[in-house]
Amino acid sequence: MNIDKTLKELYSLTNMGIKLGLDNIKNILKLMGNPQDNYKILHIAGTNGKGSTATILEASLLEAGYKVGKYTSPHIEKFNERIVVNKEQISDEKICSYYKKIRTLIEENNLDPTFFEITTAMMFDYFKDCDCEYVVLETGLGGRFDATNVCHPEISIITNVSMDHINILGNNLDDIAHAKCGIIKDSPVVVADSSPELIAAVEKETKNYVNVIKKYSDVKFELTKDFRTNIFIDGLEFNLSLYGKYQINNFLGAYEALKKIGISNKNIQNAVSKVFWPGRFEIYSKESPLLILDGAHNVDAASRLKENIISKYKKKDIVTIVAILEDKDRKGILEEISKFSDEIIFTSLEDFHRGTSGSELLDLVSTFKNQIVENDLVKAFELAKKTKKVIVICGSFYLLSRFKKSIQMR
Repeated sequence: MNIDKTLKELYSLTNMGIKLGLDNIKNILKLMGNPQDNYKILHIAGTNGKGSTATILEASLLEAGYKVGKYTSPHIEKFNERIVVNKEQISDEKICSYYKKIRTLIEENNLDPTFFEITTAMMFDYFKDCDCEYVVLETGLGGRFDATNVCHPEISIITNVSMDHINILGNNLDDIAHAKCGIIKDSPVVVADSSPELIAAVEKETKNYVNVIKKYSDVKFELTKDFRTNIFIDGLEFNLSLYGKYQINNFLGAYEALKKIGISNKNIQNAVSKVFWPGRFEIYSKESPLLILDGAHNVDAASRLKENIISKYKKKDIVTIVAILEDKDRKGILEEISKFSDEIIFTSLEDFHRGTSGSELLDLVSTFKNQIVENDLVKAFELAKKTKKVIVICGSFYLLSRFKKSIQMR
């Protein structure tokens, strides 16, 4: 089976939706000899900031000389991005062979797993075979019933909670926090958010936690002209190559976890100066017009994007190209975007699962001075280039994926 056929079959499982519960993944992993027990795991949950935190952890562990696996989602350009060892993506050949192995087990044992359960099982097995010493493990959705929640981590990290996936996790922060805190076991916990709902949920699970917002309340920072974040803590300076005030909390969560497992300040300093996390305030092009890509797929993430944009630019200088999936708070996201951009081009993701057209988004909001629908993304980009100093493309990681592929194909 080649990679195209393998991925087509694997992606077809996304139509099954999401099944909450751990029985499937536990059964698969048991048949595989429980590969997840073969390395130390740093397990991360949270509404936003998981990827940035994971990347800081990965870079610092690599700097310290460990062999490191990292599991994140979603991918932007290709599936291989999800499963990485020492910054090298899993090969197409390995994807095919691990999928074939797991599919055989599924068929022989009459199991019915989802896309994410199979992907997670592939990851655990691959990291075992690669002899990883540490694995940085990001939950896919929630935490308590997420397929990754079958491990016994060295440390659990919870970045934050805000409203997202309310049709699955609950329509209030208490329920969402309860879901995220399901990853807590009998090991230390690091929390990078002081919301009362999260702290209450954490304390129902454990007293063995550190709230880094409280512990490092004297942290100082500066946002630089070249889109970096300098952080001053414990008498030290960390030049983080990710931009934004909100990245400080992500850094603090990772920093505390790294200190707990004995990673030196020097290794952390070296690592954070060169981390890169695509699709999160990614400066895709510095030429005029400046081009920024950001997933901004929920209201909290859109608000953080807004915070970054207004720290640098005026509304009149920004044109935004947007597409948002139908199960997101589309109106709330668009309201945040309207606070930093006067002009918006609505484009289409309607051929994606849960995608919508530009016209559907146009009907939701009328707060922009100039609103245009252009469902062809390449044409939308050409329109944007004619108007403003800064182009922002946001609203969905699927949109970013499509944009990158469209540009590369030209």
